[in-house]
Amino acid sequence: MIAELRREFNQRYSPEKYARFLQLLEERSGTAIHFRNCETPCFFPEALLEEMVQAGKELAAQLVGNKEYLDRARQEIPAEFLTANEAPHPMFLQADFGLVLQEDGSYLPQLVELQGFPSLYGFQHVVASAYRDAYSLGPVKDILGGHDEKWAVDLFRQGVVADCDPENVVLLEIDPQNQKTLPDFLVTERMLGLRTVDIRSVEKRGRKLYSGGIPIDRIYNRAIVDELVRKDAKLQFQFSDDLDVEWAGHPNWFYLISKFSLPYLKHRTVPEACFLDMLETVPMDLENYVLKPLYSFAGLGVKVGVTREDLAAVPSHLRGQYLLQRRVKFTPVIETPHGPTQAEIRIMYIWRNEIEAVTTIVRMGRGKMMGVDHNRDMEWVGASAGFYL
Repeated sequence: MIAELRREFNQRYSPEKYARFLQLLEERSGTAIHFRNCETPCFFPEALLEEMVQAGKELAAQLVGNKEYLDRARQEIPAEFLTANEAPHPMFLQADFGLVLQEDGSYLPQLVELQGFPSLYGFQHVVASAYRDAYSLGPVKDILGGHDEKWAVDLFRQGVVADCDPENVVLLEIDPQNQKTLPDFLVTERMLGLRTVDIRSVEKRGRKLYSGGIPIDRIYNRAIVDELVRKDAKLQFQFSDDLDVEWAGHPNWFYLISKFSLPYLKHRTVPEACFLDMLETVPMDLENYVLKPLYSFAGLGVKVGVTREDLAAVPSHLRGQYLLQRRVKFTPVIETPHGPTQAEIRIMYIWRNEIEAVTTIVRMGRGKMMGVDHNRDMEWVGASAGFYL
């Protein structure tokens, strides 16, 4: 979106540079990458990124400071996943925005989703550095707020490891070696000195958890509840157990800030949304809505361009677990050799003593959604990084 940087990049692009970028990604991650990374980074005006940063903070404040909302949202947590010693706010927060062109030529960020759960905090440093080195990008920045990478890594370490010995801190996931996010796990291991552990292998002895005989003092949880349920994971402990462990990102916030939050948010960046069981009148223009299950990840179960048949197919006892949201048609803002491309910008926060925006993940696409399934066999789409001057 910074026109001169975009023109310069497109003119200097070559398939050889892109191949070098992908090679650097794998070398610096230590494994193959099994999701598509875009040929290009994105260049955003700093003021636009700051507008999204501030919007995310305002949205989080509406929820974290709202006892009535939190009490209602807490009822959505299944008993087996309701975890004790809830933190007063999420440690990690993601705010995803698309951009809509206004009549005055400015762009209005529109919220796609807000999530109180970690994202690719380790891997995204590798993505930015690989773009910078493969394409000789010059003095562009990827860490928000004018900070540098050391500041961001130190903040990440404080959030995940805190005052614990890294030997007693684990990144917890189900079947981590076969997750597409494995590159992030490996980068995080090297960055913070912790271990990645399959949640099914964790043992419980009394109130303590152990991995390979080593006590676990602190958990960086990356296991998605939806996946644990779908895979019928057999755990040797329950999240609801009275455990002597610290959480780097308390699990309850996966539910407390999620798609469930959207109907409660009042903000210029938030499109109209309601729970399906609260829908009084079916909109005449259903094709302009999106139907979303509340607690799935990676776009699973999302319907774009909804029909009455889609609504009728949701069982009555599950209608409270679905959200009907007005679809916002984002403006394609990134000029590529394959035509203008949409960009969904994730602002990634870490919240220790105060909420701090760290960096961005950008997803580019020309399909109905930003996920891989909706952008198959396309070029100049996929995961990317945001830079600014």
